[in-house]
Amino acid sequence: MRLGCVLTAGVLYFSPTVLWAAQMLLAAPFETLQCEGPVSTQDSSCDTQEDLMGPREVDFQVKGYTFSKPFHLIVSYDWLILQGPVSPIFEGDPLTLRCQAWQDWPLAQVTFYRDGSAMGPPGPNREFSIAVVQETDSGHYHCSGILRSPGPGSPETASSVAIKIQELFPAPLLRATPSAEPREGDPVTLSCQTKLPLQRSTTRLFFSFYKDSRTVRSRGLSPEFQIPTASKAHSGSYWCEAATEDNQVWKQSSKLEIRVQSPSSSTSSRTLNPAPQKSPVPESTPTAFPGPQPPLSTPSKNPGFSSPLQVPDPHLYHQMGILLKQMQDMRALLGHLVMELRDLSVRLKLETIKGPVEYE
Repeated sequence: MRLGCVLTAGVLYFSPTVLWAAQMLLAAPFETLQCEGPVSTQDSSCDTQEDLMGPREVDFQVKGYTFSKPFHLIVSYDWLILQGPVSPIFEGDPLTLRCQAWQDWPLAQVTFYRDGSAMGPPGPNREFSIAVVQETDSGHYHCSGILRSPGPGSPETASSVAIKIQELFPAPLLRATPSAEPREGDPVTLSCQTKLPLQRSTTRLFFSFYKDSRTVRSRGLSPEFQIPTASKAHSGSYWCEAATEDNQVWKQSSKLEIRVQSPSSSTSSRTLNPAPQKSPVPESTPTAFPGPQPPLSTPSKNPGFSSPLQVPDPHLYHQMGILLKQMQDMRALLGHLVMELRDLSVRLKLETIKGPVEYE
């Protein structure tokens, strides 16, 4: 059962069971509630100055009123309860659980469980701690023990408490700007991108960058790595790492392949040397049409280029080859036309000769 409590000026009366539950909550070492002075003045000290300015929780003010942090009061009628943290738990945080008996009676053979499995042998210790938690530590926790007072005692088991370990930040993503395939001489920026939750937005992360099997930049606060002038030596497999200041939580990105391209693209180099594909055109041009060859040197007015094979523009050379091919087709077409005209003239002569004979 959950009860919402409001602090007011006056006297509140509770039953003995409720008073015991309130006493157990206030006596616990996890949270301490103090509110001194009128809350509507600047002398109010519901929170210390460090808490008011702390990064994890930010209080709010309305017309001069300062409100304390909210808290949950859970009233239990069990002989044994498991006390856990109130605020969210993230990766890398410490976790402490306390097995608390009614009126703080002594306990023996205390055992802590997660998801029904014991996390250790029974013992006298009422607290169970994990120095650095991970997401795999999430689960349902409870404890059991034997009450030593009054009488010989009896075994008791606390109710289960669900504890969720939240992710501090996701695995980073490495990006290259403007491209992962830059040209030689171009600048490249590698960005190691991740995001902290709002409750831990002020947590400092340190970033490292790696290439192949070596470190290219050690831990630093900047999530970017600059390559001012890319060269062939910068090609390789890159990845980055994001870690907390104490290095308790660290995660790596997937690998990103960087390929630096030469200034002359591979497509232009293949076009400049089309010998296997374009050989039929230049071989047929000298024998069939020696006349059209001189215009090949006219598009370039540079006297240094005197022959068609030295034309620097591969596109122009290709167009001239197409033109020569079309001229060859035209010549073949004209040859067929001449043959047709000859056949037609022979037929006309025969008709003129046979005509008078048939008439007689």
